[in-house]
Amino acid sequence: MNAPDGLLYTTDHEWLSVVSPGLVRLGVTDYGQDALGEIVFIEMASIGRTVERGELLGEIESTKSVTEIYAPLSGTVARTNDELAAAPTLVNRDPYGDGWLLELNGEPPIEHGLLDAASYVSMVEG
Repeated sequence: MNAPDGLLYTTDHEWLSVVSPGLVRLGVTDYGQDALGEIVFIEMASIGRTVERGELLGEIESTKSVTEIYAPLSGTVARTNDELAAAPTLVNRDPYGDGWLLELNGEPPIEHGLLDAASYVSMVEG
């Protein structure tokens, strides 16, 4: 299982990366995308939408199921990965790179029970 150091992780198999102060990038972990199977469609919140922590950000549809993505912190959607509309399998091929989902402007991701890489791996392999 791939869980790069330097990222923060949620118990829902999402990762966060600090792009700049107040801006975080969000994606699905390698473990999460593997559990989903081949991803066929992704729908994310629109740019400019303000979300509260725990609020629905979008859905990922795979050959196995539909999974909801929830905001790990409060903020405003600053950018979405437009490449995913034409190539949703980017999440499967490169979950920590080209397969990112969206970016949020908002609170710093210091709190809210986020995990470092070692804690995330320990949780998954538990």
